[in-house]
Amino acid sequence: MFHKEGSNIIISAFIIVAILIISIDYFEIKNALPIKIFLIFILGLVLQFFRNPKISVNKNENHILSAVDGKVVIIEEVFEPEFFKDKRLQVSVFMSPLNVHVTRYPMSGNIIFSKYHPGAYLVAWHPKSSIKNERTSVVLENNSFGEVLYRQIAGALARRIVNYAKLGGLAEQGKDAGFIKFGSRVDLFLPIGSKVNVKLNQKVKGGISVIATKD
Repeated sequence: MFHKEGSNIIISAFIIVAILIISIDYFEIKNALPIKIFLIFILGLVLQFFRNPKISVNKNENHILSAVDGKVVIIEEVFEPEFFKDKRLQVSVFMSPLNVHVTRYPMSGNIIFSKYHPGAYLVAWHPKSSIKNERTSVVLENNSFGEVLYRQIAGALARRIVNYAKLGGLAEQGKDAGFIKFGSRVDLFLPIGSKVNVKLNQKVKGGISVIATKD
């Protein structure tokens, strides 16, 4: 199953690869096999990037789930300047181009803030990418955790962030909240005192892995 955000790119990739392979045969280009294999390999990369596998969401109102697939790269207390303007516990997950890039709601609740910011394209692990890069910030609120912010951040390769969260709407834990094309990062800003359930460099799955629990 593929994500709807990849439909046009997947169709275009199929058409281009098919035309090139037919042209190679038509013009009887020498050493054609390695070229065909390379073209099919590129098509395979496009298909795997936009895959959207079915998952069984690990729903629990006392859990914050990972918003994306990837690797935990930051766990620290920081000052969050955009919405909270106070200290929060930041947990960041980096996605390589090989990860599934669907963004999922980390918890259920009301969507009380949703804002897009144009910006630069620093590498996603850069310390200032959270405030310098193209990004979207979304704040969810529920009775278990109060207010939690997640931020989609474009990386050096990413050139489009898709955010489905609408101000005033309802978020359902684990459901599709957006997509980031071609590598990036998602930051979670949790209340101080949240019990972190992951470690640095741990691999996590969106909608499945428990990032934090309520004490």
